[in-house]
Amino acid sequence: MRTSSVWKSGAAAAALLAGAGGAWAEVPRVAADITPVHGLVARVMQGLGAPALVVPPGASPHGYAMRPSEAQALDQADLVFWMGEALTPWLEGPLEELAGDAHRVELLAAEGTEVLAFREGARFEAHGHEEDHGDHDDHAGHEDHADHDSREGDYDHDHAESHGHSHAGADPHAWLLPANAQAWLDLIAAELAEHDPDNAAAYKANAEAGKQEIADAAASISASLEPFRTKQFIVFHDAYQYFERGFGLNAAGAISLGDAVKPSPARIAEVRGVVADLKVSCVFSEPQFNPGVVATVLDGTGAGTALLDPLGAKLEPGPQFYPALLRDIGSAIAGCE
Repeated sequence: MRTSSVWKSGAAAAALLAGAGGAWAEVPRVAADITPVHGLVARVMQGLGAPALVVPPGASPHGYAMRPSEAQALDQADLVFWMGEALTPWLEGPLEELAGDAHRVELLAAEGTEVLAFREGARFEAHGHEEDHGDHDDHAGHEDHADHDSREGDYDHDHAESHGHSHAGADPHAWLLPANAQAWLDLIAAELAEHDPDNAAAYKANAEAGKQEIADAAASISASLEPFRTKQFIVFHDAYQYFERGFGLNAAGAISLGDAVKPSPARIAEVRGVVADLKVSCVFSEPQFNPGVVATVLDGTGAGTALLDPLGAKLEPGPQFYPALLRDIGSAIAGCE
């Protein structure tokens, strides 16, 4: 493991930059783990400051080796908002080591958060298909490792190689339920106000505006999904039950193919059987899945396909990220043919 001097020296440089920030000098220094959380925090802080993002777009939250700048953000933070150990188990160590003096808010454990258990078991049993978890790699290749390994000076922690999360207990994809995000906006505003009472009214006003923006986006998405509610669909990775709950959808099952694992002929036949039996109209993949694998699985089934991304890797991080993420997922589902 690298010594603390790597990120401590960077922290000093960043502190000088922060001191030059003028109006932002008294605003708490905040870090957020993933882009959806970062977007919510950025909305509450809009016009006052900006949070740092620990896990950059396109990187897997399940296992990540921080760069020095990201480690510095934790070291400097007064406040850290994160989903929790269920999503980023590797982050607990760095939080203790780097952000030990910061106030840490675990959103999955926050009062008012609706948390769902993972949908375990044979999702296709009722249709005579027992789900095979042998191919399940759970986002192990979501991050571009070629780019990741080429970074110089990455913060090297003991959990950098830890990919995947346990599918027992709480499903950590809770940000995909709009009601959770709205509740978190209030929580974020309250936490910021406690550290920065002079700006409490601004944080509260931003949170209220953010909640309305989410409500407006959700209403538009719900209307666009109305024709889709009678259709059968399958997801490759079961990460969307919060979105389904928020918008009245119900996936017929999750295939859970690893992105770097080519399915066996038997597996392809099984999936095709499920698609035919259930008259599935659409199978949703994610960016990390090889398009060739998806095409092989769907060949001859007649089902459509579309990409879903629960982390919005191609969206611009910032105050408007969260409504954009909901719209991106909603439009992909509504437009699947």
